[in-house]
Amino acid sequence: MSTEILSAINGEVFGVWFLIGAALVFWMQAGFAMVEAGFTRAKNTGNILMKNLMDFCIGTVTFILIGFSLLLGEDIVGLIGKPGFDIFTNYAGFDWSNFVFNLVFCATTATIVSGAMAERTKFLSYCIYSAIISALIYPIEAHWIWGGGWLSQIGFHDFAGSCAIHMVGGISAIIGAKILGPRIGKFEFDENNKLKKVNAFPGHNLPIGALGVFILWLGWYGFNGAACTSVEQLGSVFLTTTVAPAIATVVCMVFTWVKYGKPDVSMSLNASLAGLVAITAPCDVTDAFGAIVIGAVAGLLVCFGVWFLDYKLCIDDPVGAVAVHCLNGIWGTLAVGLFATNTAPGYSIADGNGNELVGLFYGGGFKLLGLQFAGFAAVAAWTAVTITLAFLFIKAVIGLRVTEEEEIIGLDATEHGLPSAYAGFSIMDISNTMTMEINENTSLGSDYYDTASDAKKAAAVPVVDMLPSSGISKVVIIAKLSRYDVLKKAINKLGVTGMTVTQVMGCGVQKGAGERYRGVEMDMTLQPKVKVEVVVSKIPVASVIEAAKKALYTGHIGDGKIFVYPVEKVVKIRTGEEDFDALQDVE
Repeated sequence: MSTEILSAINGEVFGVWFLIGAALVFWMQAGFAMVEAGFTRAKNTGNILMKNLMDFCIGTVTFILIGFSLLLGEDIVGLIGKPGFDIFTNYAGFDWSNFVFNLVFCATTATIVSGAMAERTKFLSYCIYSAIISALIYPIEAHWIWGGGWLSQIGFHDFAGSCAIHMVGGISAIIGAKILGPRIGKFEFDENNKLKKVNAFPGHNLPIGALGVFILWLGWYGFNGAACTSVEQLGSVFLTTTVAPAIATVVCMVFTWVKYGKPDVSMSLNASLAGLVAITAPCDVTDAFGAIVIGAVAGLLVCFGVWFLDYKLCIDDPVGAVAVHCLNGIWGTLAVGLFATNTAPGYSIADGNGNELVGLFYGGGFKLLGLQFAGFAAVAAWTAVTITLAFLFIKAVIGLRVTEEEEIIGLDATEHGLPSAYAGFSIMDISNTMTMEINENTSLGSDYYDTASDAKKAAAVPVVDMLPSSGISKVVIIAKLSRYDVLKKAINKLGVTGMTVTQVMGCGVQKGAGERYRGVEMDMTLQPKVKVEVVVSKIPVASVIEAAKKALYTGHIGDGKIFVYPVEKVVKIRTGEEDFDALQDVE
């Protein structure tokens, strides 16, 4: 009697955990939104948030109408579930938990595509193909794997979706990005149409991107663990779901550090997700060693994937969705055939005759690997054919891509009438001002103003005098932000107490710093600058210029620049005083 009670309690506990896991997977939509928004440009942020919201909402509608029954309806010859409306006709006996659980997985498949096609896709077109994925493409292949279809009958294993979700989303992403074409300016070709240059489009908000990765990692414990039926199995799945992405991230960090000279932030974030994708299929059947190897390969594979798409296929994937989800979805699916071990708690892989199967590296031969390869090939073929037809149909009927003008302006404004997703904010990164590396090519060979020749002073801080002044002059000084305090004190010491200060971004010949973003060298890095404007009449312009040059000089080209303009009229609003009189309390 006590055993039956404990079994009932255990069943209730894991039933609740099943729904908590579904909620964690739903929360991953926020993670996908943050990663995609952070890795792209600010002018498209609202569009990206809207797409990630509608993935789930449109997916819910289509899943109610057709998707759920195709996935988990009565099996028809191992290919599809029987369409039906039990959610309306038999609600009392409906499997509510399974509906919610499979719905959140379905939405994940659709949202993967968004990242690879970001910044140039029509919103209406996106809504249509998202609905097609949720209504037909995902439910049918997922039925093969999880709904009693033919792949589940022969022993194919995909515990949480490396194949059914991530590879399907990744294949859809690469086909969509290819048909759509790259963002304007991403690739440059020579007269023979050979790739000449890949241009970097840095993400506008890496903190948001990193937050998205951490949200996704947290959600992945529900993604991989929700279907577990024992504490032992759940603990093992949590372990492998932690080890693989951690190893992948370390491997990617080391690789980019060695290859590019510095560890790449965005690639390391991608690597965390790559490790999570790769461990998703084998998370319940592998051990710690298998998770380490799977993660290490994933960390290298994501680097290769980003490079291969950029430099060989010339396919523009702004967030690395193909490298993360497609390549590592395939890798995770095949890894089951290599690393599956019956020492994992709750191990249950068997062929159609009930014979236990284990991975190649654990003495099981090639049978399980062959089954995994067959499953990968079948699902990949189904996805490639159906999504290609869907994209081509949409392109022919309403078009996939926005106009050039709309892309340049940004989809927030043109697709949603949103001036900016950051209305009220002024975004400028000045945190690296004091530690910025100086381009050695700009050195003039003299670090001190007093010992520098007139030629070196002129080269470091050139002066542009527009026209002879008639008595009142405006002096505009462009300088490094790190020299502002020194400059301000020098100007004040002359007796100039009124100035206008603006933070700006810019660069000159110092742009050639060779910085890289995701392995692509950037043409220029805009540096934080400060623009100081003063108007003088009594104080000699030459004194202001000399004080500014001395304050700004560090012995490098790019220390600053000074412009002098004649001022025709000055009016003080409060008193009505004009010209010379209007300036007397600010000099």
